[in-house]
Amino acid sequence: MAKLKACRKCRTIYEGKDKCPNCESKEFTENFKGRVIILDPEKSEIAKNLKLTKKGDFAIKTR
Repeated sequence: MAKLKACRKCRTIYEGKDKCPNCESKEFTENFKGRVIILDPEKSEIAKNLKLTKKGDFAIKTR
């Protein structure tokens, strides 16, 4: 099983790939803190606080 990675630019959580499927960045970390799944970014207060505008699985904090 591949380790989960979090993009340092957009905080998308993904596995196995060398670049982020969301923003195509190659800057990632395997060391992140917390996780949030956004289903409806327009109605989500958490998405607004984290400045997320897309659906998906995101790291709360990357290191």
